[in-house]
Amino acid sequence: MIKLGDYNTLTAIRRADQGFYLEGDERSGDILLPNRYVPHDLVIGKEIEVFVYLDQDERLIATTEHPAAKVGEFACLEVAWINQYGAFLKWGLMKDLFCPFREQKKRMEVGKHYIVFIKEDEESHRLMATAKVDRYLESDDTVAEASLKHGDTCDCLIWQKTDLGFKTIINNRYQGQIYDNQIFQPLHTGDRLTAYIDHVRQDGKIDITLQPTGRQHTLDFAEVLLRYLYENNGHCDLGDKSDATLIYDRFKVSKKAYKKAIGDLYRRRLITISEDGIDLA
Repeated sequence: MIKLGDYNTLTAIRRADQGFYLEGDERSGDILLPNRYVPHDLVIGKEIEVFVYLDQDERLIATTEHPAAKVGEFACLEVAWINQYGAFLKWGLMKDLFCPFREQKKRMEVGKHYIVFIKEDEESHRLMATAKVDRYLESDDTVAEASLKHGDTCDCLIWQKTDLGFKTIINNRYQGQIYDNQIFQPLHTGDRLTAYIDHVRQDGKIDITLQPTGRQHTLDFAEVLLRYLYENNGHCDLGDKSDATLIYDRFKVSKKAYKKAIGDLYRRRLITISEDGIDLA
């Protein structure tokens, strides 16, 4: 079955003046891959992966271009233009993605970026975006079933600034939170980055951090810190009470990770701790 707004692997079945026709199904019929997207080595009978969407006349069309997101995913998109029905967003394809006024939290403006969810409209079966993304995130009571645990790597989309830090979208499914005291780099809405599960709370909320967590990370960084001491006359002027920003600027780890590494080296009697920082024992 052809997946609209998604990637499909289809077979080239005939050549035409306007491009290659790819084999669809009974519902879709054959799908045109226009000449501008036809690779030089495509021949009849060969399979090709394409993204299938609707052209200006609402006909199925294939492309080898990769949009910013497919159906069922979140993305941060820029408004290209607006008409009396809604906004049209740049998403990396010839045809812009429509976001009707009813699907906007507030009226969108040309040139601004918004976090949206890509979906197929249930009534018209057209592809569209909605800025009301909350309703498409997993509910809090399903988070416990996701088997997320402390230290797990996750994909993170920065969603919006809050008084506590930033709301995020995790693994394209869950709402997460990065707190200000865990942020040591500039963050902006729409940034995509790798993050780490810090804590899954009983209420289903997920706290994440931008630095690796867990015992192995402590051991790994402890060795980095030990090597730094050997290479700097056995001394580091940053201690467990030093400013978190200074620690991150030098070692690219959180203050929490730095303190754990100091504690590990101290227990192994490899360093001494003073008001001036730490020294090789």
